[in-house]
This record gives sequence, C-alpha cells and structure tokens, in this order.
Amino acid sequence: MQAGATVLSFPERTTSVAPPIEVKRAVAHHVGHRERLRHRARTAGLTHLPDYELLELFLFRSQPQGDVKPIAKALLARFGSLAAVLAASVEDLMTVRTEDTKGRTKGIGVETALDLAALHEVAQRVAKEPAIKRPVISSWTALLAYVRVALQHEPREQFRVLYLDKKNQLILDEVQNRGTVDHAPVYPREVVRRGLEVSAAAMILVHNHPSGDPTPSRADIDMTKQIVQAAKALSVEVHDHLIVGRDGVTSFKSLGLM
Repeated sequence: MQAGATVLSFPERTTSVAPPIEVKRAVAHHVGHRERLRHRARTAGLTHLPDYELLELFLFRSQPQGDVKPIAKALLARFGSLAAVLAASVEDLMTVRTEDTKGRTKGIGVETALDLAALHEVAQRVAKEPAIKRPVISSWTALLAYVRVALQHEPREQFRVLYLDKKNQLILDEVQNRGTVDHAPVYPREVVRRGLEVSAAAMILVHNHPSGDPTPSRADIDMTKQIVQAAKALSVEVHDHLIVGRDGVTSFKSLGLM
C-alpha cells in the first residue's frame, strides 16, 4: 500500500435469523376418541354408554380408521333404535350413507353390514338357548323373549313354525315364508307336511306384524283355523299362534281364538 493512501473501513455485516414460526396443525375432533371411549367403557362399564356409543365400539372392528360416530348416528336415525339396526337386512343396512369432512357421501360397506347382521344372529341364538333346553311349554317366558328378539323389528312379515317332539322340546324352528310389509303367504298343507317330515308331535305358529300392532287380523284367524284342522287330521297338535309386534306378543290361545 502506498504511503498516504486512504484506508476505507466498512462495518461488519451481520445476518439476522428470524425466529421460527410455530405452525399449529388442526387436529380432527375424533383423534383419540376411540381410546377415550374404550377407556370409559372399561372403567364406567358398558351399561352407562348411550346406544350410539355402544354401536361405535362395535363399528371399530369393521371401520379401523376414521370417525365412526356419524355412521352410528346415521344408522340409529335411519332405523329408529338399536334393536332395529341389528334386525335390519344386509341390503337395507347398505343403503345408509354418511358424509365425510369433504362433503363426500359413502355407504357403510358390506363388511360393516355383515358384522351387524352377525351380531343380531348371535342375539337370537343366545335368546333361543333357554327355550330349547327345556320343554317349550314350561319355558314360555324364554320362548316369548326369543320370538321378540327374532321378529320384533323384522321389516317384512315373516311366518315361521316351531316344530316340537312328544316332550314339547324344539325339533326345528323354520321360516316357512317371507312376504311384504303386511302379508306373508301361508299354505296350511305345507306347514303340516313339513311337521310330518320332521316327526313333530306339535307345533307353535309364529309371525310378525311390521306395523307394530300384534292384534290378529281376520285373515290371521282364518289361516290359523285351517292349519289347526289340517294338523288335527294327522294327530299333530297346534299349541298356539303368536303374533309379534313392537308393542309385545299376542297369543291366540290367551285370546280364546283356538
């Protein structure tokens, strides 16, 4: 550097770093809901859960991800009660649709529908056990409980026959016909013929009224008389005819109709 030269000095440049911006991610309301619900079920007991939460617990099986609360509530809204949800057919269950957070609709899926139908079948078999381990006549309360579980919320009329042996123990519980919301065709000769095939000594007729009112119609009374007459000719006794409705079970025998 030459003598007398001017030396220029520059201030030291510093680089400032802005503090990181904290980004809060929105957390879906259902995150952690499954574990919270399971915890409440374990600690407080299942009996304290409302119907939709009890249904949620079961839906966790077939819906391993996502929020199942809308599905549970949609099922109850569509069918009216927990019992009616379980009694619904697979086809009817699959008509239920829900909306996701993006406004897209989807059905509940065949796996969920089959799970619910299977749960209803389990309930029927559990209710049926006390009725078949003893003579049906001596376990009448258990029999009434069973037919209510089986038919109380059936959306279409169904006619079934309980065929009994000489000790009044159940041989066969058979659905003879399924029909519409207010009619199921019944053929008295076929009912009696089937009884002979399984060596039945007696039978109990059962059908439901989807309207909910178990009061016998004129057609019900006439049909019962035809079956009783056809069975009597072949020494098969008809103990009773039960009509199942949402409001209870009506017995023809208790009404003096047979």
